[in-house]
Amino acid sequence: MASTLAAVHEIRRAQRADGPAAMLGIGTANPAYYVLQDEFPDYYFRITKKEHLTDLKDTFSKLCCSSARRVGRCQCHARWGRPATDITHLIVSTSSEARSPGADLGLAMLLGLRPDVCRTVLQLNGCSAGCAALRLAKDLAENNRGARVLVACVELTITSFRGLHEGDNFDTLIPQALFGDGAGAVVGADAMPPVERPLFEMVYASQALIPGSEQLLNMRLGEGGIDGDISFNLPRFTAQNLEHCLLDAFRPLAVNGVEWKWNDLFWAVHPGSRGILDHIDSALGLEPRKLAASRTVLRDYGNMLSATVIFVLEELHRRMDEEGRDEAEWGMMVAFGPGFTVETMVLHATKC
Repeated sequence: MASTLAAVHEIRRAQRADGPAAMLGIGTANPAYYVLQDEFPDYYFRITKKEHLTDLKDTFSKLCCSSARRVGRCQCHARWGRPATDITHLIVSTSSEARSPGADLGLAMLLGLRPDVCRTVLQLNGCSAGCAALRLAKDLAENNRGARVLVACVELTITSFRGLHEGDNFDTLIPQALFGDGAGAVVGADAMPPVERPLFEMVYASQALIPGSEQLLNMRLGEGGIDGDISFNLPRFTAQNLEHCLLDAFRPLAVNGVEWKWNDLFWAVHPGSRGILDHIDSALGLEPRKLAASRTVLRDYGNMLSATVIFVLEELHRRMDEEGRDEAEWGMMVAFGPGFTVETMVLHATKC
């Protein structure tokens, strides 16, 4: 029995990576065609032939922030520097379909991945799916020696685009006003310098479900496509419940009684809306520059569901690498989704 247990232990040890999981390459893409948000209310009410509903149009206009709504087909490749045949695991996240075989198989064939690549699909996980996919990538990379995990988040909002319904209100119109199309990709693994340069080490990941919040944010697949509701109370509710989730996420990293201050960290926050970012800023007492990457992505591209947090990571890394705007070594990635679910991941910015 003892020899059997020892053999199992050695097998498990040999399968596990020696170093922490890290993001080795980040890439993003958008369709070339876009509609500016300040022009979108007129466009939306004109093509749905509801221009006479002036009160509803005023409500819709208030929802549209100053960003571009990009629509169409998008392809994305993470800048990594190694051939696609080195990919061992593929994670695809999308809320734009619910079918099998799905986008994972199509992407594997498009990229020429090996037939034995291990595929996993996350469907209809909404805005938190980008962080959830990276959490899964961390587990795969650290528990499979030599693994190279490609995370691809692809969102096309045509499946949720619809005309106005009788009884529509602020909550039901939010998905029509804020969401845009985009794709993001990340390659994750235990890095092998100097061949691979780690960008962010993925240190600790967690997920929390806020009890009694099931009706605040939901998505449904029906004969008319994907529909959903987002409560106007969501920004305030998010800010009220975020800090204790963050404290739980950092608790395993507390060493020798070190206390973290939120402004000591860099932040990669999924920008669900401008209101959510404003409430988070206020609740955590963040300096204006801390959520600058999230605000830039929201302004330029809107909310692209799971892909958005990858855009934020790319923008954040660009600022660190090129402009030196944030010298923080430790940071937090955060996203929110149906449930109401909060995904968090502690990140370490590498200097190499």
